[in-house]
Amino acid sequence: MAYRANQQLREDIWDYRYTTPSSMPAEDEKSVSFGRQPAKHTGPTALNLVQQAAELFEGMENQARETEARAQSLCKSAAQRLRLAEKQRDAAERARHDVVNELSGKLEDVTEALARAQKRVVAAEDHALAAEFRAQAAEAQLYKANQELAAIEEMIRKRLL
Repeated sequence: MAYRANQQLREDIWDYRYTTPSSMPAEDEKSVSFGRQPAKHTGPTALNLVQQAAELFEGMENQARETEARAQSLCKSAAQRLRLAEKQRDAAERARHDVVNELSGKLEDVTEALARAQKRVVAAEDHALAAEFRAQAAEAQLYKANQELAAIEEMIRKRLL
């Protein structure tokens, strides 16, 4: 819009300077014209040009104000989104930290339970091994007792028969 108004202003100035008959030299004249108009024609046209220029500058200022307002609005919006993103990031970081701490505690509990279970297994294995040795000793005693009993029976048969 500003470009079109600016272009129109240039065309009006061009038309004013070069297409008015008073500024163009006559063909049979050998005089040089510097493009000046008589004062009676320049008043309303110059006033129109100044008015158009003022309107153009006013439009440009309005557009600049609107652009600045949009830019400020975008900056405020971006700042709000940034603050929100930072809050979300902080909340996620706290949640991650809480989860890590909770899992670390659970891992420690599981590790301790595993260690206790391993100690119980070792103790049970030791107990079972001791019971096995006792059973073997009892079997050996039983075997020996059976042999002695068989020897006594054999002696009793020999004496009775």
